[in-house]
Amino acid sequence: MRLNRLLWLVAIAGIAFSCQKEKSDVKRKALLEVEGKFLYLDQVQDIIPPNVSSDDSTQIADSYIKKWVTDVLVYENAKRNISNKEEIDQLLEEYRKSLIIHQYQQKLIQQRLPQEPSEEEMQTFYENFKDQFQLSENIIKGIFLVVPVNAPKINNVRSWVRSGDTKALENIEKYSLQNAISYDYFGNKWTPFSEILKKFPVQIEDPAAYVSGRKFVEVSDSTKHYFLRIEDFRKTGQTEPFEMARPRISNLILNKLKAEFISNFENEIYKDAVDNGSVNYFEK
Repeated sequence: MRLNRLLWLVAIAGIAFSCQKEKSDVKRKALLEVEGKFLYLDQVQDIIPPNVSSDDSTQIADSYIKKWVTDVLVYENAKRNISNKEEIDQLLEEYRKSLIIHQYQQKLIQQRLPQEPSEEEMQTFYENFKDQFQLSENIIKGIFLVVPVNAPKINNVRSWVRSGDTKALENIEKYSLQNAISYDYFGNKWTPFSEILKKFPVQIEDPAAYVSGRKFVEVSDSTKHYFLRIEDFRKTGQTEPFEMARPRISNLILNKLKAEFISNFENEIYKDAVDNGSVNYFEK
């Protein structure tokens, strides 16, 4: 049904199917022709999302066909009216050449370079360039738990969060399923302290001093209890932990390896061409 409704859109170009030119793809159903370019039914079908109504599909097809026809007309009109065709052809050729070279280089990189540096390489890089990894904000590891003010076993919850050991974490997990408003465990992942503060009903003037002077924080308002355990912290200006800097270190090393590989490859291919006589210099 949708396909039948699409056919009326041929009228946009004012051209009937009987007028189609012989150079159209006979294996495909042509909808219209303009300036020697053909639009086929399968092209329109491909852009229509599944499970849309007939009215919506018709509207989508209408817009697509109008845009397609307009693009062809503007392009063909532009070709007839520009004077710098040679310059455009040169730019296109340069772009094509650059694109082919880039694709070839990427293929060589995938074949010959590792997907990720070794742990030893990354650790060495980190140690040698620690001054490049300075924190721009305070970060912490820990536990953050929010429960209703009337939640049961508050004393137990307080004790579990203070402890933070394996058994306490198990108890918190079980308790949170039925009683917690929110529970975040980030004891193994550095988290910006600012993200935790967004959930905390307190105003802190000096976050760095706040995290460095506490291991456990409990705050309450009229509806909730907030519990925070700070397992570890790093302050703004300190060296970023390796595990946090690791993805950037990997990218930095790989980018350096790629740049060196491309440079060496280009030098080698040039040297080989000169040595085997592929490059012929003419006397001035």
